[in-house]
Amino acid sequence: MRPVVLAVAITGSVPRKSDNPALPVTPSEQIESTHQAFEAGASLVHIHVRNPDESPSSDPDLFRAVQEGVSRHCPGMIIQFSTGGRGRDAGARGSALPLRPDMASLSTGSVNFPTIVYENGEALVTSLATSMKTYGVAPEIEIFDLSHIHGARRLIDAGLMSPRPHVQFVLGVKNAMPAEEHLLDILLAEKQRVLPHATWTAAGIGKFQTMVMDWVLVRDGDGVRTGLEDNIRVSRDRLASSNAELVQIAAERLAAHGRRPATPAEARHMLGLREAV
Repeated sequence: MRPVVLAVAITGSVPRKSDNPALPVTPSEQIESTHQAFEAGASLVHIHVRNPDESPSSDPDLFRAVQEGVSRHCPGMIIQFSTGGRGRDAGARGSALPLRPDMASLSTGSVNFPTIVYENGEALVTSLATSMKTYGVAPEIEIFDLSHIHGARRLIDAGLMSPRPHVQFVLGVKNAMPAEEHLLDILLAEKQRVLPHATWTAAGIGKFQTMVMDWVLVRDGDGVRTGLEDNIRVSRDRLASSNAELVQIAAERLAAHGRRPATPAEARHMLGLREAV
């Protein structure tokens, strides 16, 4: 059974505890939720942090607290910080990169979201990519639109990024790329043409989460993503009890396709990351 990088996006910037009480928002909750997901098979954690009122935060001290706790309780797990823009000042989105997480998300272009325009102008993208290179942080390129693949290529050509990035296609955000299987094939074909050495995964938002996982696995993708950031339910009638429950469902989908969750060491090798300290 070939390994797959199983990523868990534990919190995000949109859901609130009023949407699902299991959502982890404090550092201690995030560390515990990540540990449970790690025990269930996740090898990569995608981290957003929150202020006491649950609004999105860029506070490096909050990122540091979660990073240290995950490193202590989840040996070798890949730690990925978000540099996403919902509810965060553009100038602060890279403020935690000096903490040198293994990875950080990087959107290479703007896109419409349901309530805002998610702005990623060229100067901001270049600044974030430069900081990631300075601090040895590997980017995960968030692809919300076909043009964002070409934005990644420009960063490679400018020497700001490895020619072997990790790419994530995001499907199912309202007003952005719909969760339609033929669109994933179009995106993959363009990735192969423009970023031939990139590893890849895809995230399905909300009710599309498990369906997109199956599409990825049929196409022999390198990773899948789950977690309460993207989906707070296991069915229309029941909220997910934890991030770990969603990871367990993902692991079952892997097994159904003859795959298994990668160990942290395997996941690091697959994504070309440094060994865990």
